[in-house]
Amino acid sequence: MTKKKAGKKIKIVKGEKFLYLILFLLIVALPLANVFTKAMLSETNISVEQLKNKIEKQTNLNTSLKMQINELASLDKIQEVAKDIGLSYNNDNIKVVDANKRS
Repeated sequence: MTKKKAGKKIKIVKGEKFLYLILFLLIVALPLANVFTKAMLSETNISVEQLKNKIEKQTNLNTSLKMQINELASLDKIQEVAKDIGLSYNNDNIKVVDANKRS
């Protein structure tokens, strides 16, 4: 006599279906979220680097302009420009005003 083994069918409860669905969505969503997050981080880093480059260029331009201002404001340059337009430098006519003293 041979006995046949009855195949037991596994029953999936409604709550289990929900848990499997959540697990599946997590397995799919987490790698996608990871890729999306890394892409956003990369984009932000590129923006930061571009801003750093702009700041560096502007700083260099500001330094260059300050140097030009100092060159143009030097006494020799002022005397040269005054001489070119026919003015003379007279040290006796220079009056010093003290900004700290008030009348």
